[in-house]
Amino acid sequence: MHIQTAAVHTLRDFEHGAVVPPVHLASTFELDPATEDGAYAYQRGANPTRAQLEQVLAALDGARHGFAFASGMAATAASLSTLEVGDEVILPASVYGGTYRLVDLVLPGRGITGRFVADLAELTDEDFTPATRAVFVETPANPTLRITDLRRIVELAHRHDALVIVDNTFMTPVLQKPLALGVDIVVQSATKYLAGHSDLLAGAVTTDDDELADALRLAQKAQGGVLGPQDSFRLIQSIKTLPLRLERQQANAEAIVEHLRGHERIARVWYPGSHSEEEARLHDAQATGRGAVLSFELADGLDRVAFLRALRYPAYAVSLGGVESLICRPATMTHEAMTPEAQAAAGISTEMLRLSVGIEDLADLLEDLDQALAAAG
Repeated sequence: MHIQTAAVHTLRDFEHGAVVPPVHLASTFELDPATEDGAYAYQRGANPTRAQLEQVLAALDGARHGFAFASGMAATAASLSTLEVGDEVILPASVYGGTYRLVDLVLPGRGITGRFVADLAELTDEDFTPATRAVFVETPANPTLRITDLRRIVELAHRHDALVIVDNTFMTPVLQKPLALGVDIVVQSATKYLAGHSDLLAGAVTTDDDELADALRLAQKAQGGVLGPQDSFRLIQSIKTLPLRLERQQANAEAIVEHLRGHERIARVWYPGSHSEEEARLHDAQATGRGAVLSFELADGLDRVAFLRALRYPAYAVSLGGVESLICRPATMTHEAMTPEAQAAAGISTEMLRLSVGIEDLADLLEDLDQALAAAG
């Protein structure tokens, strides 16, 4: 199936013929007293509605296994829980602030070391030690939109028996399928594009590796950060329109990027592939589109606060991927857990603004940006 068909038709209610599968709210399930067997026993371990969602998540990624968690960070934490005491994970300096917080403040207490590098493109065999057990990648990176060559990282990491974990939130399976490139684990904040309406928290993990799947299943059951049945049902329904929403959002974003690049009141625009021709080539070789998130800076002398207050449509708020446009300042919002030094190493300036483009009418968005830029001084 193509992805739009998979988003709609992966699930069927063969028992009752309902075109929308039911929601199973039970926290516990009756077992056979003689065998104590049953497909389900307790909701934390497994739930029919969550199992249906996980079937959809796996289908979208072309994966053997899918797992649903209570948030994107719960999904990321589960993927990193496959590491053990004494292990090291390599990450790019430009990584989501929540991931940075987890690796910088939580994992060291569990005996796991995180090493942040300025540019994964410069990673070589010499950067791997016997302790290096994983490389965690965001491509495009948040919020600099830098691109990492996934095929190269997979070849390099696997040569040292290290896993490759990719956060695919910005691209979604619609635009990029890391597992097909040899990646071991894919995580997503399903709160973003998969849910798409800024009204629920969820995380997704997929893998083709049976042993990793067992470890992720254990993380679900032992740590308990699972997605409830009602949110699982709502996410199933939202995913049905994911390709359609993302197509409109990306078209809007591409037009806005072109508009801002030629604007005298804009100092710089970041978009996947904008860093260099090489990164543009790499991205186009591993993804089918450039997504709907961009970052930019106002020209010198303009009032950032006045610009943000003048905007009518993009809300000044964290998160991304919803049908409505959202704008934020990463240095003080999404990446506030990073020190100023870490932000500088990641290429995040205090004036950088990140725009997640929604499905609004393009003409309205362009007019709104122009009038807000005019109001900035």
